[in-house]
Amino acid sequence: MSGMRTRREVLAGIGAGLAGLGLGTTSARARPPGPNERLNLAIVGCGGQGAENLKEVAVENIVALCDVDDHRAAEAFAKFPKAQRFRDYRRMLDAIHGQVDAVVVTTPDHMHAPISLAAMDLGKHVYCEKPLTWSIDEARRMAKVAAEKKLATQMGTQGMAEDGARAGIEAIRSGVLGVVKELHVWTDRPAGWWPQGIDRPADRPPAREGFDWNLWLGVAPERPYHPAYSPFIWRGWKDFGTGAVGDMGIHNAAMPFAALDLDAPVSAELVATSGLKAETFPLWSRIKVEFAARAGRGPITLHWYDGGQKPSADLVGGRKLADNGAIVVGTTGVLSSAEWTGGDWALLPAERFRDFRAPAPSVPRAPGGSHHQEWLRACRGGPPAFCRFDGFAARLTETMLVANLAIRTGRKIDWDAASMTAHGCPEAEPFIRRPYREGW
Repeated sequence: MSGMRTRREVLAGIGAGLAGLGLGTTSARARPPGPNERLNLAIVGCGGQGAENLKEVAVENIVALCDVDDHRAAEAFAKFPKAQRFRDYRRMLDAIHGQVDAVVVTTPDHMHAPISLAAMDLGKHVYCEKPLTWSIDEARRMAKVAAEKKLATQMGTQGMAEDGARAGIEAIRSGVLGVVKELHVWTDRPAGWWPQGIDRPADRPPAREGFDWNLWLGVAPERPYHPAYSPFIWRGWKDFGTGAVGDMGIHNAAMPFAALDLDAPVSAELVATSGLKAETFPLWSRIKVEFAARAGRGPITLHWYDGGQKPSADLVGGRKLADNGAIVVGTTGVLSSAEWTGGDWALLPAERFRDFRAPAPSVPRAPGGSHHQEWLRACRGGPPAFCRFDGFAARLTETMLVANLAIRTGRKIDWDAASMTAHGCPEAEPFIRRPYREGW
């Protein structure tokens, strides 16, 4: 992993343009914070991406820090010595729920929902990393509770706050592409990032000092500790992560998904794969996801590629495809993010759209193009964040988790969103409604 960019660096430029287009004291909060008051925040998960999220919200009052790994959290603990420290989020919420306005959750996928739901049940606003949840039922519940309690929420889809991403939505909705029929979305993950296509290790080394394995395991099924699972490399393990689809599918498909107002798909089918393993996602896969026609548009097919698989460069006139990207194919043109890290959403063929003028802004912009500031503003009573749970976040997460059902089961998934059922595929049920480990 040495020499690789951090996720913050990789995402910093996402949607940057459309190719021509503290520390403080803790105190109980008796009322919602005013627009000029600092929010009282609790942070669950302080290392890795958690540390990046903490930097983005550090101007607020950091009341509590919670992490199961003392080593990973050491830097955060040192930077915020007045913040209360916890290992177990349940004890943290019991102890300080009267003192905090909001909670930031940056943990492995399998613990997103348990922690976020516990915080929301107490009336706390929540920022949670993507994918929103590990299972489909969890995503539905997260959306329901957020809506019922009228909470400010945001899923960590950082690139969606960039002006270029919002401009991309406006361009697609303008009709410049004609009738959109296909999306092609791809990622280089997991290659070079985390292992997949492997079996469970047989040895049983002791857990490293200062790391609470039971708390890290949380709601997932019991298994012995092994360094093959943590930190970060949990993404490829089916019990903890959601693989490349859950990781980068959420980022790379987000803009066109929002622009086309997509909802739950009707089917997902594994087109090709390196081979299926019981415990981990495959080294690479290609998936076809179908969306039914709805008011204002016809049916749409999303083609997913990971592990180095890519769509044909013919779709973009032979341009070189980057390691991550998305292509929106319409009847009169193509919108491509073939160099997505630079945010160069481009209308193709270029000569056809030389005189294209971007439509007037209609999608609200995030303050300073900041995903976190958009959420913090919502916590203070401002406009809802774009990637809030009760809307975009839950819908996009459900789509990617339905795609993952095809990988998890090796079967075509005929998805009935109304009943939350994969027809004729009972083996998908544990991934739709997850049974939690006893005691959780």
